[in-house]
Amino acid sequence: MRDYREILKEYWGYDDFRGIQREIIESIGNGHDTLGLMPTGGGKSITFQVPALAQEGVCLVVTPLIALMKDQVDHLRHRGIRAAAIYSGCSHEEIVITLENCILGHTKLLYVSPERLNSELFQTKIKKTKVSFITVDEAHCISQWGYDFRPSYLEIANLRKLLPHVPVLALTATATPHVVQDIQERLMSADRKLEEGTGFNVYRMSFERQNLTYIVRRATDKYAEMAHILSSIEGSAIVYVRSRKRSKEIATFLSDQGLKATFYHAGLNHEVKDERQQLWQRDEVRIMVATNAFGMGIDKADVRVVLHIDCPDSIEAYFQEAGRAGRDGKQAYAVLLFNNHDYQKLAKRIEDTFPPQEFIREVYEHLAYYYQIGVGSGYHASFEFSMDEFCKRFRHFPIQVDAALKILTRAGYIEYTEEQESQARVMFTIKRDELYRLQQNSPEEEKVVVALLRNYGGLFSEYNYIDEGLIAQQAGLTRQQVYLILKSLGQRHILHFIPQSRTPYIRYQQRREDAHLLVFKPDVYQERKKQYQQRIKAITRYLQNDRICRSRQLLRYFGERNEHNCGKCDVCRSSVKISDERLDALTQQVLQLLSDQVSHHVSELNHLNIDSEELDAVLSYLLLEEIIYQTDGYIIKA
Repeated sequence: MRDYREILKEYWGYDDFRGIQREIIESIGNGHDTLGLMPTGGGKSITFQVPALAQEGVCLVVTPLIALMKDQVDHLRHRGIRAAAIYSGCSHEEIVITLENCILGHTKLLYVSPERLNSELFQTKIKKTKVSFITVDEAHCISQWGYDFRPSYLEIANLRKLLPHVPVLALTATATPHVVQDIQERLMSADRKLEEGTGFNVYRMSFERQNLTYIVRRATDKYAEMAHILSSIEGSAIVYVRSRKRSKEIATFLSDQGLKATFYHAGLNHEVKDERQQLWQRDEVRIMVATNAFGMGIDKADVRVVLHIDCPDSIEAYFQEAGRAGRDGKQAYAVLLFNNHDYQKLAKRIEDTFPPQEFIREVYEHLAYYYQIGVGSGYHASFEFSMDEFCKRFRHFPIQVDAALKILTRAGYIEYTEEQESQARVMFTIKRDELYRLQQNSPEEEKVVVALLRNYGGLFSEYNYIDEGLIAQQAGLTRQQVYLILKSLGQRHILHFIPQSRTPYIRYQQRREDAHLLVFKPDVYQERKKQYQQRIKAITRYLQNDRICRSRQLLRYFGERNEHNCGKCDVCRSSVKISDERLDALTQQVLQLLSDQVSHHVSELNHLNIDSEELDAVLSYLLLEEIIYQTDGYIIKA
């Protein structure tokens, strides 16, 4: 086995590992199931890419984001590392070739979307492949108690049955102690546990970001406050919003204020998203206004401010998005703007995310009308789904329909793929002889045509799925140039070009039931709704708590106790200063009152003759450290 540091130096140019990278690498390299908890920017990729190169066989990397998958494969190939990816947009032929290369040992890292794990083709081929280890990126997606649970991640358990002696490396940047435990239980291989008598080796990197200042600011006029902040802090910025429409509105507003901004969301086509991302990464555009579709895997270390103009619905989502600022280790800011309307919006999200079960049954019934599926039929039937058309026909709101479809998916009745990527397709509309006689093509167009003919057969008789990135590489052009050339050739009727698109799909997992017979188990609806309500309460407490250091609040949520304040957040800069000795003395006074283990109304604390501001600070400390609990105005010692 090659030396890990030699590999790191050869391919990445670093002299040594940082943080907990070496411990994770050595653990998985020695064949142990391993869980790594690393904040955004902690260098997760190194922990599986280096040991993958050191060992024989291929490392399987399960990740949910196609854009991230493609980006990492491109970066690895650029470094001379043999990497490939399989996702929903790949053709059958491409998947077969990719898997055969893995069997023959021609690939070191294979990125796979979780939806591909249960396909018969994948399972047949992977059993013939020497797999060094399995990496589960964004591992919190496997936990039903995580903020971003994805049912497709549960297929990883079946992958472990196919490869029982292959170790797993699970990586995440956002997991509460409950989710950490759940990840291990869901990924644990019964065979390995029986043989070794051990579970996962868990390595935690502190989530504290000393260069990142967290600021929560009440703003009656959020637009004016946002413009003021972005004008005051120089450098690259991200503004996170909740809706696609709002991203465009805010980008336009900022541009009108003389701030160079563009917008990004999942509904834009690939070429537009790629172009805008590149403009932002090259600092030709300073501010990216985006939904949460932007950011995962974005390799830009010098973001100086991440501003949330809309409140996220969980601490996990906020922490991950805010953590995209200051990855270069220099001073950066994470700013969250709020006003009283946000409390109402957060409360409404509970209703939108978990609509009444009667409504879910109604959506299920309307789906059957929409696709003409009779009771007892439709098993494994798959259909394209237009949210706009469906909602218009049955007079529903898209947000609640989206939530209902996700709950029906978790319940096992359907599979709702929000936006399945469809690869670009091309077919020539003129004959080969006519193509050769054309004289008006530019040199760039000739290069694209040559690359198409070299890589794909049958283009004159049928559509072929194409990889625009491959065409661009061989033609010496950018993806955007290839896209524009293909559009031009299509407008001149030389070929027919169907651009890459993202289309939602509905697939029936069971035969259609009568709607009133649908069953929603507690872990599908009630328990998950309760968890979601708790996450909403947690982010609401974060907004309201202006007495405890912001960094300490965030770290405590993830189970990390921090004994010092950051000294830079809005709380630290404005809060009442209490010495450690004074805090200890006041704490003892409060605990003495509560020592009888009886609930006391908060008003009873007024008899202790403690200054009201100091008392608020002490109570916040005791609640944060879970030394006391508070319910309906009463407190009790834990």
